[in-house]
Amino acid sequence: MTVAEERIERLTALAEAAARDGEYGRSREYVRLARRIAERNRLRLPRDLVRFTCDACNTYLIPGRNARVRLQDGHVVVTCDCGAQARYPYH
Repeated sequence: MTVAEERIERLTALAEAAARDGEYGRSREYVRLARRIAERNRLRLPRDLVRFTCDACNTYLIPGRNARVRLQDGHVVVTCDCGAQARYPYH
């Protein structure tokens, strides 16, 4: 595991902890930094960071608190408080 991958994992954990404490601004910064590190090092983001962050506002999503999760026609639809939606298929 490279240093960049370790840092991305650590930033993911920090973003989740900050979002759970209600510090959404700090959580946003952690997500932005993790995405930037992944881009610079040409790494794929971990699945939990991809699924639990909003692409529009970079907020770490916590279902029931700042995100709504619904099932529709074979898809999981995650709606952020900013209004952005992400759809993921399931079988």
